[in-house]
Amino acid sequence: MTGVTLHDIQAAARRIAPYVHHTPVMSSELINRDAGCDILFKCENLQKVGAFKARGAHNAVLCLDQRQRSAGVATHSSGNHAAALALAASHFGVPAYIVMPDNAPATKVAAVRAYGGDITFCDATLAARESTLEAVCRRSGATFIPPYDHPDVIAGQGSCALELAGQLALSPDFLLTPVGGGGLLAGCAVARKKPLPNTRGIGAEPAGADDARRSFVSGLWQPQLSPDTVADGMRTSLGQLNFDLISRHVDDILCADDRAIIHAPRLIWSRMKLVVE
Repeated sequence: MTGVTLHDIQAAARRIAPYVHHTPVMSSELINRDAGCDILFKCENLQKVGAFKARGAHNAVLCLDQRQRSAGVATHSSGNHAAALALAASHFGVPAYIVMPDNAPATKVAAVRAYGGDITFCDATLAARESTLEAVCRRSGATFIPPYDHPDVIAGQGSCALELAGQLALSPDFLLTPVGGGGLLAGCAVARKKPLPNTRGIGAEPAGADDARRSFVSGLWQPQLSPDTVADGMRTSLGQLNFDLISRHVDDILCADDRAIIHAPRLIWSRMKLVVE
């Protein structure tokens, strides 16, 4: 598979800058006191579509040639990638064909429609999503843009760490990044190496969906088998390109149980009045 370099991420950051938000970095004295250390939050919840996914989707669409754009883009997703791709496509008049499971959250479906996405529903299984997507791509000629296992998507997500580095007066000891499919973690791990050379890159994963941790420790890619976690956006399998980059550029992956995951958004809301997933 094609790797992703710092040059790729720098180019992606320049490419997408007119189309995504430069999100703030915030902190809370009360959270710092409780944690016994200084914690900075990169607020990608204030990004377009409410998630970092807007970065990778815009970069992927911008990297298509004119012929590909005219045929459209397609993906299968029940969440933020679906909305992000629909939004990115709408900026350039590109058709967006989105396959969503019939149990997708109503708010996510509404967001995709609001951004002009053409939705095809399917059964809520991976096999149904993939076969429906294949049929949509065959019929439309659209280019498949996966949610994380793609170099242009990873490079776009990595722009988050580059942006963060430019907002900090000092290098932090750790950069903690969530990992589901691994696009954000892989991109940020590569991106931080030059601007934040003394910062350790750490992945954060639900204990009930710990395929990235198991893969990282064993050195062998392990698919997600039966995830059991409240963090629905992190139940997906780690991508194989993502695993390769994470293996080479990440220092460790840590897990949190569902009790801690449920507590964290409540804490952030009570201390910072920020809504996070």
